Amino acid sequence: MTLVIVLVVAVVLAVSGGLVVGTRSRRRGAALPEDGAPHPGAPQPTVPVTTAAETETSPTLEVEAGRPVLRDRLGRARGLLAGYFDQVRGRKAIDEATFEELEEALILADVGVTTTTRVLGDIRDKLRSGVLSATDPPALLQALQDDLISMFEGDVESLAYADGDGPTVWLFVGVNGVGKTTTIGKLALREMQSGRGVVLAAGDTFRAAAGEQLESWAERAGARIVRGSDGADPSSVIFDAVQHAASRGAGLVLADTAGRLHTKVNLMDELRKVRRVAERPPGQLTEVLLVLDATTGQNGVVQARQFTEAVGVTGIVLTKLDGTAKGGVVLAIRSELGLPIKLVGVGEAPADLVPFDPVEFVSALFG
Repeated sequence: MTLVIVLVVAVVLAVSGGLVVGTRSRRRGAALPEDGAPHPGAPQPTVPVTTAAETETSPTLEVEAGRPVLRDRLGRARGLLAGYFDQVRGRKAIDEATFEELEEALILADVGVTTTTRVLGDIRDKLRSGVLSATDPPALLQALQDDLISMFEGDVESLAYADGDGPTVWLFVGVNGVGKTTTIGKLALREMQSGRGVVLAAGDTFRAAAGEQLESWAERAGARIVRGSDGADPSSVIFDAVQHAASRGAGLVLADTAGRLHTKVNLMDELRKVRRVAERPPGQLTEVLLVLDATTGQNGVVQARQFTEAVGVTGIVLTKLDGTAKGGVVLAIRSELGLPIKLVGVGEAPADLVPFDPVEFVSALFG
């Protein structure tokens, strides 16, 4: 009888100590020091791992076939510009009023004063040099379109994967409410269906709903997820996710982070620590993706500048582009900061998160 009691107690202690049971068991990840390395002699931090296969979740959701047509999804931005462009096309000659109309159109579309001034300056130079005829307004619009497309020359819009051993790590940053978690979920679905093993790192430990939302996406995609206790050190969660991916042979870690205002120095310092941990071997950090809400317009440029200074942003994911007339912020970000636009969100469905195509985007604006 004594032996039986001892065994029962041992099992209870093991379970309460954090063994993975179902999808809701959690353990607090151990905090990491500022340099991102575990404390000497301390055990590696552990957080629970949940997988779709282990928890009898629903089958992997299929991304619907076909790709949304940007011309159809950018109706608001195109509608804002169409009236101005039609007025220019209807003119018999290019004069100062023509430039005033174009300047107003581009600024209203949130291209920004700096970028608008530079682009229209290029057009004025072409008129002065005779490259453009002052009696051919449609040619002016074509030259403007060509100039906008040329802004993206040399960009690599595709997401980068690591070479060699160790999982690729993509770190997602941004302010609250821009759609980071949803973006990660949609990408997990796409990457799983392309044949890559994916681990999601629920690094937003300050908002319980974020972890639950990411867990739901993991179940839909058939991906693994690593979570920590509410309020746990986000660096330790991402550290464990990379270790878990390496041990299971998963090729990709998608790491969520808590939304934070770009003006809060202490929160940006914490994000720097998260980045240091994310790029430690065996992980290979190839992308730091800033998720921006397109409806914020020029404020997105401010966010992009400050996040880039803090953590070295490698590319932009622009969400809610279908719901705004401020699509010109894409041009402002590229022109003023030199950051490539990697993905754009033009709808709610998983297939509506698409690689950015500058020719298709600019052509859609011009109708």
